[in-house]
Amino acid sequence: MDTIYKVVEASGNLVWGPFMLCLLIGTGIYLTIGTGFISLRKLPLAIKMTLSKGDAQPEGHISPFQALMTALSSTVGIGNIAGVATAIYSGGPGALFWMWISALFGMATTYGEAVLAVKYRTTYPDGTIVGGPMWYISRGLKLPWLGWIFAFFGSIAAFGIGNMVQANSVAVVLKEVCLVPPFATGLLLATMTGLVLIGGITRIGKVTAKLVPFMVILYVGASMLIILQNIDKVPRVIELIISHAFTPIAAMGGFSGALVSQAIRYGVARGVFSNEAGLGSTPIVHAVAKTKSPVRQGLIAMNGTFIDTIIVCSMTGIIILLNKNVWTSGETSSVLSTLAYETCLPGVGSYIVTLGVILFAYSTLIGWSYYGETCIEYIFGIKVKNYYRWIYCFLVIIGASIKVDLVWNICDTMNGAMAIPNLIGVLGLSGVIFRETRKYFH
Repeated sequence: MDTIYKVVEASGNLVWGPFMLCLLIGTGIYLTIGTGFISLRKLPLAIKMTLSKGDAQPEGHISPFQALMTALSSTVGIGNIAGVATAIYSGGPGALFWMWISALFGMATTYGEAVLAVKYRTTYPDGTIVGGPMWYISRGLKLPWLGWIFAFFGSIAAFGIGNMVQANSVAVVLKEVCLVPPFATGLLLATMTGLVLIGGITRIGKVTAKLVPFMVILYVGASMLIILQNIDKVPRVIELIISHAFTPIAAMGGFSGALVSQAIRYGVARGVFSNEAGLGSTPIVHAVAKTKSPVRQGLIAMNGTFIDTIIVCSMTGIIILLNKNVWTSGETSSVLSTLAYETCLPGVGSYIVTLGVILFAYSTLIGWSYYGETCIEYIFGIKVKNYYRWIYCFLVIIGASIKVDLVWNICDTMNGAMAIPNLIGVLGLSGVIFRETRKYFH
């Protein structure tokens, strides 16, 4: 077993190593320049489009807003709570700055992915519209075998990080806070997930359109309350973030210190892990939005990266850094986030994080269910859809009841491995992205 752990850990370090992080950020920079800095210039327009009615007589299954909320349901997850804390623990306060940088360039990547997903989407014989990296790699680059590889990695990641790990996170929290047995948590989550899955993407879109705004507003609202109560400390926190993005930070308290390279590495890695820009997951749902324009949906899609990292992750990071005794305590992951919120709001803060974990994890279960279903269909055909849904719900129960450290590591690797064929597709079809963008705006 130790050998398996070492092999999996080495694979994960390889996939999420410096080369991959440079490739992800490099792709974002290239697309940002190639689209004329669209993520900065057109953000107000993107927000306006998200709230508008959309195209007349569009093709698709869900509204553009529902597509964005479904994408956010998978990206706004445990990474926004535990991932931010891990980045600060390993890379220091400067890691938050590099999370912002990864998001600003990642918005262009998300835009490009969605443009390609809508342009190259296809329709099954039963009338189901589908799309995503496997389809734009297959139809755009004419490399169906590479699309198959993406779908394979995506299907495994869906069962792990999108399913069992999320269920386990909720089960652990409810057992510690409310003494709920893990099996009971798994059974409840499986039932709630199954009731949504049985209605397909249409029901998923309707549920996430209500759930995601509620949970984001609740978490951000509670976080803003804490920030406003400590508004005098915020300028010092911002100074701390920016200064240590470019200078090493010495060891203090339980904090072991961090180099600038560590701040960059962990900030970028956790940022990408949270917003999934470049991994190829979110374009799967944007492909089925009711729209005639790939560019229009691309603009709406890039809002997801902005909300996930620039807004939600920032809330967690700033609150952790409000108190020096908290972020230098030596704690990490969700324990550090809980300590930060509880320190600022005694008796209440821990419940904010607990509720956030539950809502974020459940929304991720729903969002990733559709990603996995689409990947499995690409490999085996549409007949496997119902079988997949039963297996997915069963694994929710299993995930809640067992330790999933090895599952997390394996699927973390698969999650990163999805990015390789996806980025090949995005870079290979970047000319299409630029051409569609110019045609739309001119």
